[in-house]
Amino acid sequence: MLHEQIKSGIKEAMMARDALRLKAFRAMSAAFTNELVAKNKKPQEMLLDEEAVAVIAKLAKQRKDSIEQFKKGGREDLVKEEESELVILETYLPKMMGKGEVEKIAKAKKEELGIADASKKGMLMSALMKDLKGKADGTLVKEVVDSLF
Repeated sequence: MLHEQIKSGIKEAMMARDALRLKAFRAMSAAFTNELVAKNKKPQEMLLDEEAVAVIAKLAKQRKDSIEQFKKGGREDLVKEEESELVILETYLPKMMGKGEVEKIAKAKKEELGIADASKKGMLMSALMKDLKGKADGTLVKEVVDSLF
């Protein structure tokens, strides 16, 4: 299970004195605990793999947002730290679809639903996100949908 891998990763990072990996693993572990508590479970319980992936995806999105903000603020030192953590988080996420794959699926879904004008863009976006949840980045899907109209 993914949750167990993260817990053992904390020990490995501590033994290797790898502060960056340790910080990333501790962030994941804390987020797992928060998710368990939010679901009215005991903090000692384990998340299912799909729940753990959802939590890690949320952490990765937070890192991406932070990187964007730090770049705007000219804080390259913090950008590098967040990017390093993001790389570690992404190793535990499934491979995301590329733009070409998403475009192909979006065009097919657009025709399947018979959407011809931009007023139904939200309907297409909703259907795509339902199909591509966990397989494609939402920002990329939105970009592709916008380009179709």
